[in-house]
Amino acid sequence: MHTRRTLRTFRTGALLLTAALLATACSSGSATSSTGSAVAALPRATPAALSPYYKQKLIWRGCDAAGFECATLKAPLDYARPAAGDVRLAVSRKKATGPGRRIGSLLVNPGGPGGSAVGYLQQYAGLGYPAGIRARYDMVAFDPRGVAHSEPVQCLDGPGMDAYTRTDITPDDRRETDELVASYKRFAEGCGARSPKLLRHVSTVEAARDMDILRAVLGDRKLNYVGASYGTFLGATYAGLFPQRVGRLVLDGAMDPSLPARRLNLEQTAGFDTAFRSFARNCVRRPDCPLGGPGTSPERAGRNLKAFLERLDRRPVPTGDAGGRRLTESLATTGVIAAMYDEGAWPQLRQALAAAARRNDGTGLLALSDSYYERDAGGGYSNLMSANAAVNCLDLPPAFDTPDQLRTALPAFRKASPVFGEGLAWSSLSCAYWPVQPSGEPRRIEARGAAPIVVVGTTRDPATPYRWARSLARQLSSGRLLTYEGDGHTAYGRGSRCIDSTINAYLLRGTPPTDGKRCS
Repeated sequence: MHTRRTLRTFRTGALLLTAALLATACSSGSATSSTGSAVAALPRATPAALSPYYKQKLIWRGCDAAGFECATLKAPLDYARPAAGDVRLAVSRKKATGPGRRIGSLLVNPGGPGGSAVGYLQQYAGLGYPAGIRARYDMVAFDPRGVAHSEPVQCLDGPGMDAYTRTDITPDDRRETDELVASYKRFAEGCGARSPKLLRHVSTVEAARDMDILRAVLGDRKLNYVGASYGTFLGATYAGLFPQRVGRLVLDGAMDPSLPARRLNLEQTAGFDTAFRSFARNCVRRPDCPLGGPGTSPERAGRNLKAFLERLDRRPVPTGDAGGRRLTESLATTGVIAAMYDEGAWPQLRQALAAAARRNDGTGLLALSDSYYERDAGGGYSNLMSANAAVNCLDLPPAFDTPDQLRTALPAFRKASPVFGEGLAWSSLSCAYWPVQPSGEPRRIEARGAAPIVVVGTTRDPATPYRWARSLARQLSSGRLLTYEGDGHTAYGRGSRCIDSTINAYLLRGTPPTDGKRCS
């Protein structure tokens, strides 16, 4: 899979963006946590040069039969030089339905980076959030700069993306290593050629500042927000920059902003291994499990899956794709990882693995991979992966600078996950060839003076390991850790009455949970 730490999730088999490709920074190649300073709050007074942005009026128009409205928000392309030009950001809302007094706006972000928050609002949150929340809040989302409807970053066309996603990510020799590096370079060069100006201004800090303009334009004194996965980093960054403007913040599937990229990659690799072991224990109890029968250990199931992927590396299998695409090791790995985000996708994964391993039919795994990459039936891709890389490579110096440097870390990655470790390690090399220098670094986020912030962690989360939630809750001066003991990526709205009622009470009444509360 050609991403650095991509985080996604499934809900009842349909791929939705409630996750992120991680976005914190490191000193290049470092494997230890940051000892740098905390994120510093910005001055409370709005700079005069930004005043026109804060005073703008949104022009709302109906944009959906379900009652959604859309508008365009202007923000400075470069906050250091506001007069240098604007970036236009897509905004959508569903007004509070009542009854009851309107609390304000509730901004939602599903993660990515690169996931369309506008799409998430209109397809899920604006109609699927609890009725009590939708009654009291205007449900609002904006696509961050460079994403989907907000001047999207573009890198490769459909055929280019097809070639990129099927490139071997477990190179066996120098030739395959050179091919992988060339693939990363083509992707990076495409981004630089197609979005040269915007590429320097899609950082998480800039998106958080855009969020404050949106808060003001919506007429809210404080920001109320629910962010998942990468959305937790965006929300925590906002809290660090504007602690006095924090309202009710929920950070679900939390990231740790204090860690360098290599350690983030390594710990996420271990998270996917934890999720796979949970899947394997469930799988081998079932007669249709292609990884072994009753009594098969997770370790043995993992070796069986690894052997299957290695066979695909030598001989990709047919998929029935109209364009003749075959299931490669890299596409199959992406399909397996995609299903780790939600146990609701495990039956689909079992069937797809069985079809590929036993009947030489890669259709199911290719479908999982295509959903993950947001590839449509016509061969077109959303800009998810382009925006994903653009934000992360700006937020973080690369985890590795060269293939030789990466090879020295392979034993640690293989130990973290015998199945996925090697591929995830090589995927973390992509930003080494990025055409724009990174602007971020790992920093603690304390947000001193902020109202209580709810940080949610799932104990067997594959993409944002539970320890990250614990760390972020400790960093935040007002953090309250809420734990879900279970599987899957993120917890709110995924079936736990305890989690949902706790978060709903906080959003509706402003009552945060006791720090350390646990749900199952």
